[in-house]
Amino acid sequence: MEHLTFDGLGIAPRALEVIDRLKFKTPTPIQAKAIPPAIEGKDLVGIAQTGTGKTLAFAIPMVQRLSQSQRREKGLVLVPTRELAIQVDETFRKVAPPFGIHSAVVIGGASMNEQIRALRKNPGVIIATPGRLIDHMDQRTVLLSDVHVLVLDEADRMLDMGFLPQINRILRSVPRERQTMLFSATMPHAVASIAASYMKLPVNIEIAPSGTLVEKLTQELFIVKKENKVQLLRKVLDQYRGSVLIFRRTRFDASRTVRDIRQMGHAAAEIHSDRTLAQRREALDGFKAGRYRILVATDIAARGIDVIGIELVLNYDLPEDAENYVHRIGRTGRAGHQGHAISFATPDQTTDVRSIERLIRTAIPISEHPEIPIERFLAPQRHVFAPRRSRLGRGGARPRRRF
Repeated sequence: MEHLTFDGLGIAPRALEVIDRLKFKTPTPIQAKAIPPAIEGKDLVGIAQTGTGKTLAFAIPMVQRLSQSQRREKGLVLVPTRELAIQVDETFRKVAPPFGIHSAVVIGGASMNEQIRALRKNPGVIIATPGRLIDHMDQRTVLLSDVHVLVLDEADRMLDMGFLPQINRILRSVPRERQTMLFSATMPHAVASIAASYMKLPVNIEIAPSGTLVEKLTQELFIVKKENKVQLLRKVLDQYRGSVLIFRRTRFDASRTVRDIRQMGHAAAEIHSDRTLAQRREALDGFKAGRYRILVATDIAARGIDVIGIELVLNYDLPEDAENYVHRIGRTGRAGHQGHAISFATPDQTTDVRSIERLIRTAIPISEHPEIPIERFLAPQRHVFAPRRSRLGRGGARPRRRF
């Protein structure tokens, strides 16, 4: 890496004091490459895998620029989910107050009146989901005419969720003379189109190609019939004693899995669209604090959970979109920690697994458990890894543990 410390990135001394106080010593690759042009006021497109420190890469330049402005300028950060908005706000609450800048969160599921009161305090940074921001625009409780630094965070996820019309409207409502930063884990055509239409000669930064996984992440795959998944889940949860994040496709299935896990004697919580914002925050806070060892989520949380030290991500269901596999398992192995991902696939999901493997450019090793009936993928057969007996543990230098 070109820069081994934050000192040579153009960061103001006051911001460096904040970084030192937060005990950040070495910038991540996206921080090292994005912060200098961002501080210079350039538009930029940053492509990097999840868990690489993108929030600080735009929070520091935004706060520094706003604090140096001679006129009252604001920053706007658009994010796809409520959970991500809250976590981005946590970063701003750490770095912005020393500059006299405060933030407000504008998200669905929270009190509209409380948000109006927060907006009346004239925050320097607004962190919003697109739908709720449009609600405020319609009610004229927020004005975007003084937004001069705009960030689209997890842009590909926002487009996956159908927010393109809202994003276009918001982008047409902010001043044309502004700095725009777009961060994304992947670069589909729709994201590239936004960059071409609304950005001025952006600096393009790609830390890793789409589908790249974090360095210390190991994976394994179990081929299992649907009716045997709960039995295999029990075996996995008995083996792993740390925090576990489980993904289901639907909110109904997530609730059912939480009930199953509690009957197994484990503390578990759930996050999905049927839960209120307060319930989702309580579940996430409880997961972080250790009150719940296991968190069951739908893909609404695939990029909204920033928790260091998740031991295992378990795909009880494979995602509908192969790219969501990368986002899901990126919740483990964060910030240099070791991580492991286990996926359950039914015998008829050969095509789904191959799509994932093409994206991540590697084959996922297949495991078997001695107490679960052995299954094989239906034709066409996979030809990459021969099945092995289950070890359900870490790969690499550490010995894998047996049941």
